[in-house]
Amino acid sequence: MTPTEIHLKKDSKLLIVSFDDDSKFQYSCEYLRVHSPSAAVKGHGPGQEKLQVGKEQVAITAVDPIGHYAVRLVFDDGHDSGLYTWEYLYELGTNMTENWRSYLDRLAAAGYARQKPE
Repeated sequence: MTPTEIHLKKDSKLLIVSFDDDSKFQYSCEYLRVHSPSAAVKGHGPGQEKLQVGKEQVAITAVDPIGHYAVRLVFDDGHDSGLYTWEYLYELGTNMTENWRSYLDRLAAAGYARQKPE
């Protein structure tokens, strides 16, 4: 999949990506931050993932293209090390409901009371 349009809506903290198969996904900044493909979030192997907490208000400040295969998202909490390939963004969009539910379940299991985003 290749994106045909990428639009950051800073006011609503959404990244909207349209793909060449006519699919279109709206990702919250929080969703993208907690699912960063970086080693700081994913770890260096299975079972090394780090649960991200306190990201309800995070925003994306920049979307930097990386070649013809990815973007680097710069978040206002200083995180900028994940490269979001087109394939990974498509996967995040396709599996958004399941990924989000799993994230909320992990937060609850850790005893974290998620704050409502503004």
